Parts: sequence; structure tokens; C-alpha cells
Amino acid sequence: MEPILEVRNISYVYSAGTPFEHRALESVSFSLHRGEFVGVIGHTGSGKSTLMQQLNGLLKPTSGQVLLDGRDIWSDKKLTRQARFRVGLVFQYPEYQLFEETVYQDIAFGPKNMGLDEKEVDRRVRSAAELVGITDDQLKASPFDLSGGQKRRAAIAGVMAMEPEVLILDEPTAGLDPVGRKEILDQIGAYRVSRNAAVVMVSHSMEDVARLTDRLLVLCGSRLVMDAPPAEVFTHAEELVEMGLSIPYVTQVFLRLRHMGLDVPNVYTLSQAEEALMALKGGTQHA
Repeated sequence: MEPILEVRNISYVYSAGTPFEHRALESVSFSLHRGEFVGVIGHTGSGKSTLMQQLNGLLKPTSGQVLLDGRDIWSDKKLTRQARFRVGLVFQYPEYQLFEETVYQDIAFGPKNMGLDEKEVDRRVRSAAELVGITDDQLKASPFDLSGGQKRRAAIAGVMAMEPEVLILDEPTAGLDPVGRKEILDQIGAYRVSRNAAVVMVSHSMEDVARLTDRLLVLCGSRLVMDAPPAEVFTHAEELVEMGLSIPYVTQVFLRLRHMGLDVPNVYTLSQAEEALMALKGGTQHA
């Protein structure tokens, strides 16, 4: 199956040719398929947000290519514009970007810019609102009258209403309580299933990416240093810690057990930990 999005050897330099030159990305390559959920992790300054803005044409690579359905999004202005609708980007704290008089108008902003007729805009607004749990009464309200969690959902609905084939989210649960985090992640999952969309999510929550994603991209020092399923990435737990990254709490516990001399596997989810402890208990009893 051909990838929907492909990144080929991209690099990006801020303030090139000035005393403030900074290389944010160096020779990054990976591909993304429909329906795939990919997590992006890395310490602060590793290039995560810069990479996300390359994927839908907000930033043009200094070198390399971003291909959407096999076509370079910068090879033609029409392709660049299409990429910004087909690859939807939700910034960190997107609620700060709400600005219209009503929630309905805010969600409708993207679809209207796509040139869709009023009936289609209305369908998309109501479909996206339902997906994130925004009620009809809330659609009529000012976005500034919503709670923090409701504002976050409304902002995400504004991107979902464009029905992107690739949904990119930069720390979508930042600042939310556990209930709000779960709601947002469930809604992202529902969108992915309903549209067979690819999802790329930047996160500092190792528990979330371990549980939800198919693959993890690990950035360090502007380079992509790992691209593998969570099961493989977290076998390098000690290496991740050396990069300045956290690891799932349960993985930390099992690392400590290994250092104490217990023969336990590397785990990254609670269900795996339960199985490993039961096996250890059974082996101890048998001995």
C-alpha cells in the first residue's frame, strides 16, 4: 500500500545565513499510511513542532521533500493549498485561536475557506461538533463562554470539519485533567476510525503513546533516531532516558526490578505488567 504522506530527507534551518542560524531538522525521512496512528516524542527543542509544520505546508523545508499521494506539496501552489486542507494541524493550546462570535462560526471557518457551499459547511460543522461532544446550544454560544475543555474540543472540531485525511496534533491534551485528556484522545480515535485518517500526535505522555499508537518517531538533536512500534522503542528504555525523555511509569518500575536482579521482561503497558508479574509469581511458587 502506497503511503498517503511521505517525508524524504527534509532539513530545516531557522534564520539561515545569519548569526542566529539554527538547524531544527536534519535529514528526516519517514512515511505515513491511511488509518495509521503515529506518535512523535522528543525532548524540548528536538524539532517536533517544526516537523509538524512541514507536513501541511506551513513551513517549507530548507531541503528535501514532503509528498502527499506521491506529489511534492511545494511543486505547485495549488498542491500547497490543498495540502493545508488535506493535512489538518491542531496546534498546542488551540483554544487560544478561537475568534468568531459563535462556536458554529469558528468550526465553519475552515470549511468556508475551502469554498464549500452552505449546506456542506453546515453538515461538516454539525458532524464535527457531534464527534467532539459539542451540543447545539453550545454551537450558538460564544466560544469565550465555554469551559477550557469545551474550548479545546471546539478548536479541534474546527480542524476535523475540514475532514483532513491526515490529522496532526501537537500536544492535544496539554493542561487537561485526566477526564479531559481521555475525552480528547477518545474523540481523536473516533475521528481516525470514521475517516480512516492517519493521525500524527506529538506527546510528552509516554503512557498515552505506548497505549494508543502503532509507531513512534523519536527525535533527538534535530534527527529522527528511531521509527518503530512502541514495543520496540521501549526496549531502549535506558537509551531514551539518556536522551532526556521520560518512559512509561510501569517501564521505570520494571527497569528497577531488573536492576535488583529479578528476571522480568521490558513492559510498557499495565496489562503487560500484570501478565509479567503473574508469570513471575507462578515461577516463584513452582520453585
